[in-house]
Amino acid sequence: MIYKNLETPKLLEIAIEKEGCSLTEDGALVTYTGEYTGRCPTAKYIVNEKQTKTKVDWSENQKMTKGAFNKMKRKFLNTVKDKEVYLQDTLLIRDPEHAIGFRVYTEYARHSQFVRNMFITKEQVIDSPEVTDIYTILHLPSLLDEPRVMISVSEKLILISGTYYAGEIKKAAFTLINFLTPSKGFLPMHCSVNVDKGNENPTIFFGLSGTGKTTLSADPNRVLIGDDEHLWTDNGLTNIEGGCYAKTIRLSETGEPEIWNACKSVGTILENVVMKDGKPDFDDGSVTENGRASYSTDVVPNSHIMGYVNKHPKNIVMLTCDAFGVLPPVMKLSTEEAVQQFKLGYTAKVAGTEKGVKEPVPTFSACFGQPFMPLKVDTYANLLKNKIEEHNINCWLVNTGWTGGGYGKGKRISLEITRKIINLILTGEFSKVMFTKHRYTGFSIPLVNYAPNNIMFPEQGWTDIEEYKKTANDLIKKLKPEQ
Repeated sequence: MIYKNLETPKLLEIAIEKEGCSLTEDGALVTYTGEYTGRCPTAKYIVNEKQTKTKVDWSENQKMTKGAFNKMKRKFLNTVKDKEVYLQDTLLIRDPEHAIGFRVYTEYARHSQFVRNMFITKEQVIDSPEVTDIYTILHLPSLLDEPRVMISVSEKLILISGTYYAGEIKKAAFTLINFLTPSKGFLPMHCSVNVDKGNENPTIFFGLSGTGKTTLSADPNRVLIGDDEHLWTDNGLTNIEGGCYAKTIRLSETGEPEIWNACKSVGTILENVVMKDGKPDFDDGSVTENGRASYSTDVVPNSHIMGYVNKHPKNIVMLTCDAFGVLPPVMKLSTEEAVQQFKLGYTAKVAGTEKGVKEPVPTFSACFGQPFMPLKVDTYANLLKNKIEEHNINCWLVNTGWTGGGYGKGKRISLEITRKIINLILTGEFSKVMFTKHRYTGFSIPLVNYAPNNIMFPEQGWTDIEEYKKTANDLIKKLKPEQ
């Protein structure tokens, strides 16, 4: 039995009655994913076939034979025949000129609601595109014992099983789009984008998890295009999806009011968030530090109604959470430095974010999303370089991490200071000032008072300058290996 395009009220009803889910007092759906509370890095396989054989970077992606995929496909199709499943007919890529169709079959109503939140539904489409390019996702979490995400370009088919973590659905589709679009000269990006209220001055925010990408793009003074996945076309910037999948750990009403309010909307899914007396406790990470809120951009008051803008950015902001306390809060990047940082995708994990992490660990993810970028890194990096040069874009590296010492010794740069930095970038004020090369990192930093000196010049905040020099030297060797 296939239930086609059920809307939110019915899906919530089924999720509560049949799937053990519950509602918050505000009407958000509370779900738990069991053993896997995040993406499984070893789950994804791409079929080695004509379309992928010479294009996919097989050093970073796992191969699957055509025969093995077809065998698994038959298993999925035979299972679907005997189950109740939920179908959502959706799109990805908000710009109707480039939209791609996705038919998503899910085993559970709660995951069908996730698809309604994250993909583009007919209610969100202003200009109805004529879509002939249609892909299918079969999502059957209970079928396999181990997580598997299997992508066949020729079959236009994605198979997902073995994990109830909803994020695998959207990331599998994102991976496919990241394979398809560069051949058109388009750059798919793991980033957030916003514009000013006059639909001008779009800005790209790159950043790995925990760097502030979602928080900083959800600015009440600007209009949100999207928080995670975008495509840079010849026209401009377009959201790939129709929703947000925000991390909720330590979420507060004052720090992130847009996300906080979205968590109170009917249809929002709170995934792996601890509940106390019918209310979410966002400070409790006992289930996972990766608690999530899935919601349609429609519930964000200042979200862009079209989801795309036919303009190119003036600024690219690359966010990093430097837990070593080395980097200044803001650095201006040359085109070459921007491409290098894009290829590195640096941030740092801190103690407690993952099992076994006792002290800060440098983390690198090419293109700020390597697990979802199936082609060679240079393919994406060259597209970025060409677009920066063609549109004369200012590029910045913004540190949202620690200052005055590393994690456990210093303190995290305040959100207030980071928002001030972003505002100075977006208004063009930083472009009017003098810059100097920071002695210890080699990056260009603005000569203007936007914060106390011991934050603008991080070495001044350390009690032991020799310890700072050594820590900085070790990190810069990784960030600028050619020096």
